[in-house]
Amino acid sequence: MTMDPRPADLEIGFTHVAHSDQGGRPDAMQLQYYRDHVYVGHLFNSGFSVIDVRDPKNPRPAGFHPAPRNTWNIHLQAADDLLLVIHAKDLWKKFDVEADYYGGSVGSRVKGEPQDWSAGVAIYDISDPGNPRQISFLPVDGVGVHRLWYVGGRYAYASVLPQGFTDYIFAVIDLADPARPVFSGRYWLPGMNSGAGEIPDWDESMWRYALHHAIVSGDTAYASWRDGGLTLLDITDRSDPTRISHRNWSPPFGGGTHTALPLPDRGLVVVADEATSDELGDGLKHVWIFDIRVPANPVSISTLPTPAEDDYARKGRHFGPHNLHENRPGSFISDEIVFATYQNAGLRAFDISDPFRPEQIGAFVPAAPETVVDPRPGGRAVIQTADVYVREDGLAFTTDYNAGLDIVEFTGMSREK
Repeated sequence: MTMDPRPADLEIGFTHVAHSDQGGRPDAMQLQYYRDHVYVGHLFNSGFSVIDVRDPKNPRPAGFHPAPRNTWNIHLQAADDLLLVIHAKDLWKKFDVEADYYGGSVGSRVKGEPQDWSAGVAIYDISDPGNPRQISFLPVDGVGVHRLWYVGGRYAYASVLPQGFTDYIFAVIDLADPARPVFSGRYWLPGMNSGAGEIPDWDESMWRYALHHAIVSGDTAYASWRDGGLTLLDITDRSDPTRISHRNWSPPFGGGTHTALPLPDRGLVVVADEATSDELGDGLKHVWIFDIRVPANPVSISTLPTPAEDDYARKGRHFGPHNLHENRPGSFISDEIVFATYQNAGLRAFDISDPFRPEQIGAFVPAAPETVVDPRPGGRAVIQTADVYVREDGLAFTTDYNAGLDIVEFTGMSREK
């Protein structure tokens, strides 16, 4: 069902265009926009949906594709007429208390369980964008794949949890023949390969050293390792990634490093730490700006302003960063305007033309969801804006895992330098 735009709690620099409950499955996590269609991975409904947005004011569900039993498809990537969809163990069935999911190494705690789920990457032909057709599957012997980076061409990049590792590691996928994909090189932080006898120098019961995902620019992968911080990887040889540098600010900060967005022309990388607990239970999280003009020595020079129009810390559920608009080819690309989702504080736009003094220039906070889809303890009707994609023309798509898909227009275009 498609609905008129919901009332918003705050609109600065954004105008609400439309809302969709995605055919009655409003639990939306990652989204991809491709050829006037939006692909959405579901957090609880075990599958992914396609939304036709050829008329952005009237988005229409175009199909739901269920996941195999005990499997989630929460992340996906679309480029070059291919849709890559992750398969991994539905970890909410094991960790129904969210803090348990984030509190320690997943691989170590799932080790030895019979694999009654699908693990790997499903690859679809989307030359007809409304009708994905699966053409291959790349399996993983283990928990599966968490997130991908693919913008076309021969290689995709994945966070993968195979048997023998404490948590998700970096892996390269060779798509020279999309019908027969294969894994190429891998990289992990020392201590993660428990199957080879490596011993972590962090407390596995407290911290998750796990790759969320990496964004690749040229021959460098900018990788976010949750409680393990940031690495820059040299992937000139896709079969043998090597580390250029590693920075970790957890502790004293609360970890959860989620997305590292490179702005190579300016020698910067913008890094979002995900807020993973209700009412700031894991501390106030930030979006950091690093100077990487010397790649071997990344230096943090500022953070984006924390939203403060309301008492978001007391609003309920998660307050703080989740993801960034990732400057994908064909999208709105800027090295001076950054878009970030802040969960119960909605969508934000920032001007970082002066990277030492970033300024907020836009905010969109949707109204509370009408229903609560989240089955986990503590579920409440509070927005949790999760992902964002911004088109070249400033039309932005955002997701919420209770409230579905919102389409908004960024009207702060005049601020771009």
